[in-house]
Amino acid sequence: MHDDRSITEHRLRRVLKERIKPAVRSRSVPLTVERWEAPGEPVPVAEGLAAAYGPCAVGDAWGPAWGTTWFKLTGTVPAEWAGRTVEAVLDLGFDRMMPGFQCEGLVHTADGAEVKALNPYNDWVRVADRAEGGERVEWYVEGASNPVLVDHSVTYEGDLQTSGDQPLYRLARMDLTVFETEVWELVQDLEVLYDLMVQLSQGDARRYGILRAIDSALDAVDLTDVPASAPAARARLAAVLAAPAHASAHRISAVGHAHIDSAWLWPLRETVRKVSRTTSNMLGLMDEHPEFLFAMSQAQQLDWIKTHRPELFERIKKKIADGQFVPVGGMWVESDTNMVGGEAMARQFLYGKKFFLDEFGIDTQNVWLPDSFGYTAAMPQIVKLSGSKWFLTQKISWSQVNKFPHHTFWWEGIDGTRVFTHFPPVDTYNSDLGGEQLAHAARNYQEKGRGSRSLAPFGWGDGGGGPTREQLARARRQRDLEGSPRVEIERPDAFFEKAHAEYEDAPVWAGELYLELHRGTYTSQAKTKQGNRHSESLLREAELWAATAAVRVPGFAYPHADLERIWKVVLLHQFHDILPGSSIAWVHREARATYAKVRAELEAITGAAQRALAGPGSTELVFNCAPHARHGVPAGGAVPAEQARTAGVAATDRTPVTARERDGGGHVLDNGRLRVAVDGRGLIVSAYDIEADREAVAPGGAANLLQIHPDFPNMWDAWDIDSFYRNNVTDLVALDAMELSENGPRAVTVRVTRSFGASRAVQSLTLRAGSKTVDIVTEVDWHETEKFLKAAFPLDVKAERTASETQFGHVHRATHTNTSWEAAKFEICAHRWIHAEEPGWGVAVLNDSTYGHDVTRDVRADGGQTTTVRLSLLRAPRYPDPETDQGQHTLRYSLAPGAAVGDAVREGHWLNLPERTLTGAAPVAPLVAVDDDAVVVEAVKLAEDRSGDVIVRLYESRGGRASATLTPGFAIGAAVESDLLERPLPVTAAVTGPGADGAVALVLRPFQILTVRLRRA
Repeated sequence: MHDDRSITEHRLRRVLKERIKPAVRSRSVPLTVERWEAPGEPVPVAEGLAAAYGPCAVGDAWGPAWGTTWFKLTGTVPAEWAGRTVEAVLDLGFDRMMPGFQCEGLVHTADGAEVKALNPYNDWVRVADRAEGGERVEWYVEGASNPVLVDHSVTYEGDLQTSGDQPLYRLARMDLTVFETEVWELVQDLEVLYDLMVQLSQGDARRYGILRAIDSALDAVDLTDVPASAPAARARLAAVLAAPAHASAHRISAVGHAHIDSAWLWPLRETVRKVSRTTSNMLGLMDEHPEFLFAMSQAQQLDWIKTHRPELFERIKKKIADGQFVPVGGMWVESDTNMVGGEAMARQFLYGKKFFLDEFGIDTQNVWLPDSFGYTAAMPQIVKLSGSKWFLTQKISWSQVNKFPHHTFWWEGIDGTRVFTHFPPVDTYNSDLGGEQLAHAARNYQEKGRGSRSLAPFGWGDGGGGPTREQLARARRQRDLEGSPRVEIERPDAFFEKAHAEYEDAPVWAGELYLELHRGTYTSQAKTKQGNRHSESLLREAELWAATAAVRVPGFAYPHADLERIWKVVLLHQFHDILPGSSIAWVHREARATYAKVRAELEAITGAAQRALAGPGSTELVFNCAPHARHGVPAGGAVPAEQARTAGVAATDRTPVTARERDGGGHVLDNGRLRVAVDGRGLIVSAYDIEADREAVAPGGAANLLQIHPDFPNMWDAWDIDSFYRNNVTDLVALDAMELSENGPRAVTVRVTRSFGASRAVQSLTLRAGSKTVDIVTEVDWHETEKFLKAAFPLDVKAERTASETQFGHVHRATHTNTSWEAAKFEICAHRWIHAEEPGWGVAVLNDSTYGHDVTRDVRADGGQTTTVRLSLLRAPRYPDPETDQGQHTLRYSLAPGAAVGDAVREGHWLNLPERTLTGAAPVAPLVAVDDDAVVVEAVKLAEDRSGDVIVRLYESRGGRASATLTPGFAIGAAVESDLLERPLPVTAAVTGPGADGAVALVLRPFQILTVRLRRA
């Protein structure tokens, strides 16, 4: 038999389009439509129902950008439709190419109950399975006219303040219809078989069997009366649909899902409505299909439903209890994992899992992060300490250069912890369960021979409405179908249990899961990133001093509720399209305002606690929140970690800083430890470590050199930087002015002003008494477009690798480009510092809110090697926010010659946690103290259960083993190692004590995180 596929394909397409699909709805009558435009922001449902509606008709334009239009629909089922299945078709003007990125609607009954959402592939509402005739219909549709912003064009529609007021949509259809079930089923039969057939190879006999069956079925269709002939046509397909899959067929666990970004091309307020719309659809689908399971992550989104749609939340709770609605993930939001701080990552799990436990009694076991832009090497330990077992993502399939070698594997973190991990080979988290996608999953799966199963999340996301009845029909037909992978709808945990049992000795991947794409997200929207970093630091301070005051000061109440609320706000803004800077202008405008409010609230909490601790008095006290002692008082030469001492000048700080003119122009600054030369261009041409007799700046180089590049990536403007940006660079060396703005014994500052393009930068370079760092404050009035601003530090260091701080430790990355894997990491993420060293001597570059970096190395003419570390300061992409980063910025960073990794850890905390000074009665002793600088106290707080117990989270920071003593500043009855949810862990050797003196002995492996619960006596 010759291949008649093309003939059958054309025949099937035409018959489906022109005869069979139109026959799914055999009769229709129009509904009466009225409308009301909600003024401003969305209104409560009760207000929408009670509004004064005016006339409206199909074909009318509606909906300016970000508006809400309420439609009132009324009608009566014709008496002659008695016994028929009746549905309404409510098409708001959908473009079916882009579900989830356009207008949406939510249908309510007259008493306000949610009926169902309206989306491009969910434009129907069931009226009656078997109508009696004469049924009265009255519905209210809350229509959201969200603009279409997915085409990557420059637009100001991404903010209510700049969007237009012209209507964007036109009502397409508002009808009652007769739904022909057998015709609909025939459509599903034909589409599943055809999709399967085209995936089978040219010589596969199964292909021709399906081809013959389709031809035969089409022969049976009476084109003049499709509903009457549909059963006969279906009968001719029954045999091929009943043919079972081969025993070795790949097994796909299909998980109903609707990936909904908590903000992206819409503001947070719209996500509140998106999740309500989607979950209302899912509840209806569960009622109609008992086999259907739906997994939903992000506790924040369920909390929104609880707050804004309590009646919907109660229905969700019932379906969770029944087992159909499945909470997954265990995090507050699907956060970024590159830039989120260590303690914040712990709180993502603490508050996410706590919500699921408190509301549903479920301790989620899998971490569900399909769409974040790469994954920190600290994650496996954090996952395990949260009480979770498994990790799932999808995004690594987007890498542009190297195909990740596994789909099922053990992921090993920086401390050696491993977590069982799966990347769905279907390569999407919005599968439609079509034959092409399922065949791709089976072909693509890289564990063939050892593993036989994978997971496929299916459903339209981002407001597209979630899984559809058509997708469930595909799943039913492909559950056991010859030529197809076996598809079974099941819970994610069931998949992981089976995959783990099948492939317990899966391969191991050690280190970060670096996404070879979206590297610009380390830099875009600098103020959002700065707000996050500063909020994390302020939360540390507020918790430490509030806990200390609650234990020490009678009557001081620890602000549990306020701190939890603020934490959740900060965690929400760590969502993987907010913190990375890839959302519309509206989102980032609101984020800036939110971070300002968070700062004010945390400053108030910290101030109240410190005043309570200091008491009335006139003695000047220095509060040090950092986990290491810092200079400032005579006694002991430092303010010890996490306490307050009387202000003064330490002996090591008494050597004054001097400044002299440099030959050839500029200045030389000297504090006896560092000698820094700033040339006539205002650049650092020498940073000399006097104690080690070493120069940090490479010969002929200049540090703190601002450089600007063109920045026009091939796609995904705010997300991406492409390596070719390096092909063109302009060194910003032209000088407007340079002066010594401060010249005292405690500090000397050189102030440098430069103009470039439409922008201006003012830099203050400061050397302080006793310091081993050059501190730089860069104030930029930024008005460039599609440009990339870097600060370069060429170092006289031959470094085979650098260390970059990540959560609870650091990760090493090669400086060479031996393989495509190293070359792809041309932009990397670091937290408070990045460190380059030769054996015995190194240099750190520190920052207070910058995450993007790049490192290159070059051989000089003198044979030496230069390692250049650059900070990525600012970008100016135009999509999705055309005004990204425009305006004033203040960025702080430092150069630390002679720094070891331990010095970088300490200096990084000092830069990010400046001391505070206020007057009081007496010094404040620490609530807890640790006697090993390698062991860093990450957080001190009171327990979430409000028992008054003190929670101390620590980690080993240098990558070696450590033994330390934790000394509480209060009487304790027990010290218990706990997980991130503050639940006791099995007894280990990590925590011993307390001893007779109350001290607790700690033993930590490299980069180990240790949470100790101190029970007060």
